[in-house]
Order: sequence, then C-alpha cells, then structure tokens
Amino acid sequence: MSYTELFKDKVAVITGAGSGMGRELARQLAGAGCHLALSDINMDGLQETVALLPSSGSLNVTMHCLDVADREAVTQYAGQVIADHTKVDLLFNNAGIAGRPLDMADYDYGDYERVLNVNLWGVIHCTHAFLPHLLASPGSHLVNISSVFGLVAPPKNGSYVTSKFAVRGYTEALRTELKARNISVSCVHPGMIATNIAASANAPADVVAKFAQSGLSAEKAAAVILKGVARRKARILVAGHTYFIDWLQRLLPAGYRALMLPLLGVNKTSISNQTGPAAGQSR
Repeated sequence: MSYTELFKDKVAVITGAGSGMGRELARQLAGAGCHLALSDINMDGLQETVALLPSSGSLNVTMHCLDVADREAVTQYAGQVIADHTKVDLLFNNAGIAGRPLDMADYDYGDYERVLNVNLWGVIHCTHAFLPHLLASPGSHLVNISSVFGLVAPPKNGSYVTSKFAVRGYTEALRTELKARNISVSCVHPGMIATNIAASANAPADVVAKFAQSGLSAEKAAAVILKGVARRKARILVAGHTYFIDWLQRLLPAGYRALMLPLLGVNKTSISNQTGPAAGQSR
C-alpha cells in the first residue's frame, strides 16, 4: 500500500493553505482522496489553491478566510468544519509569518506580539479548538509546523526563533499526553523552503533570491511531511541541511553557534550590523 492511500477518505484541516507548503499539502492530500477544510487569511490565495486541486466530485473541500490569531474566530471555524465534514482526522497547523530582521535590542513589543500571535497563539488556538474532535476520531494526527529555527537560534530572528522553539515545546508536551489516547503528534522542522515567507518579511533581495533559487520546493517539502505523517513520526525534518543542523545542536548544544554562523554567512564580529542570509525564515 502506498503511504498516500492512508489518507483516503480522511478529513484534514490545513491552516495557511493559500500558498507555499499549505497549498502543496492540500494538493497532495486531495490527490490521495482526502477531504479538506482549508483556511488562510488571504482569500484570493486560498481560491487559487482550490483551483489547483485535482478535480473530483467525491471530495468535500471547504475554504474559510481565517486569522488564526483571533481566538473567537478559530473557535467558530472549528464548529463550522464539524458542521461541514462531521469529523476531523488530521490537523496541520501550518499558518506562520516571519519577523523583522533586527537585533532583539531594537525590537518593540509589537514585533513580538505580531509574530507570537500567529506562530504560537495560532497553533494553540487551533489545537485547543480542534482537540475534542481529534479525540473523538481514534488514530487522528496533529501536525505542528515549527522550523529549523526551532532547533537553533541564529541572530536577527529573535521573535521568530522564540515562536518556533515554543511551538516545539508545546508539541512535545501534547505528544507526551496524547500518546496514550491514540492520537499521534508530529513536530515539523523545515529548513530553507522556496516559499514567499522571506519576501513577506521584507527580507533583503539577496535573501529572497536565495530562498527562491536554493530552497527545497514546497512540493517536495509537503511530500516529506506527508510521508512522515503516514509513518507517524514524532519529529519530521525537512531538507537535507536540517539534518546536519539538528545533528550539530545535539552534539554541541552549548557550542553550535560558532559552527552555525559561518553556514549562515554571518561574521561573528559584525553580527550587530548583519541583515543578510539569517534574515529570511525557514518556510
């Protein structure tokens, strides 16, 4: 049996489905016969995603304009999904944004609030709203998207790193509690993926170009994620360099920075002035 056959006739909720990995997750799951509840804050992007799905009259695909930072809206959305689909088997907390490429000393509270409200609270809101429905569907699966920056902490990314480390901890706590209740939980750590997140954060032009030219395609990233979900992996690393970075921080948890910074093109003596490759985000 192909791993994609495991998704047939399941119901998957995907946030941030209007572009990038969310769009590709939707496209590949639809190709596997999975019913979809798709959301994004950008309705135009969401409609483009739906237009790209394989045509099949047997699939139930719904879409909803949603700001995952809005707790009340997420609660209402969960109720609407159950009304439309009757159940939820898979939840992909994929929606995320990047932060401004600044020294943390130059942040204001708004910098933290903007990123944490989406990247952390968005994950918490959706998980909390859908968890009763996942519990009602034995063998269901919760998938939270962290980042390679949920494993290591480069400069100029403080708010994003904070959010993604927090998602990692939140996901591991959920896994500890839900394993005995027959719910699988995965934390996904993408590396450099060719999506629009760097451009959306107004990263320097060379960073945006690097993501577009060197990043793993969203199509391949989604395939890696779905294969990991099918295997019920606790941690899913996406892109080859992510494995190296994960190995590096495991081997040198207190000393990886000296080796990591050159990989990011950062001169240690000029960190305070650096706005280059580390400014872009991992998805």
